[in-house]
Amino acid sequence: MTNTPTLLPATDEEILVQRLLARDEQALRTLHDQYSRNLLTVINRLVRDETLAQDVLQEGLLKVWLSIARYDATRGRLFTWMVRVCCNQAIDAMRSPRHRFNSGTKPLEVGGAQRAHAPASFNPEHIGLRELTLKLKPKQREVIDLLYFGGCTQVEAAEQLGIPLATVKTRARAALVVLGQMVK
Repeated sequence: MTNTPTLLPATDEEILVQRLLARDEQALRTLHDQYSRNLLTVINRLVRDETLAQDVLQEGLLKVWLSIARYDATRGRLFTWMVRVCCNQAIDAMRSPRHRFNSGTKPLEVGGAQRAHAPASFNPEHIGLRELTLKLKPKQREVIDLLYFGGCTQVEAAEQLGIPLATVKTRARAALVVLGQMVK
């Protein structure tokens, strides 16, 4: 069985959109029955957590219901628009402080694999890395602690430290160069 969405014919889709615009609750059920399985598959690929994916799906479908007036059929199919709405919902959910707190207890090998923002030459799970960071200059260390051990983005680190984003980037790059020389 494939996960290819069974799209409604264009005329049926137009009718469904009209019913949603008219606030027909049965149309919402139809929408859910027709698309939820495929949307859940897409969301699950992003969040990699079944429970969170279910929550995001429900929130995403609610957002679709509430913002159906923004759907523009000339820009794409209903399913494509709903995927975009649900993906944005998933991204928002993963960026939320609640999600960060709850996901902070994952094993290192799981958490590290999801840190795509870390340069390939720098592996924060390297044994003894925390101790190596103690040899950095204090200002470099605080940036590295926030970025790689605290899970902050560069923008968030800049806000927390009260320094410009460019300064965070400069300190992070300098610290990575020093760390790279230490582990050789």
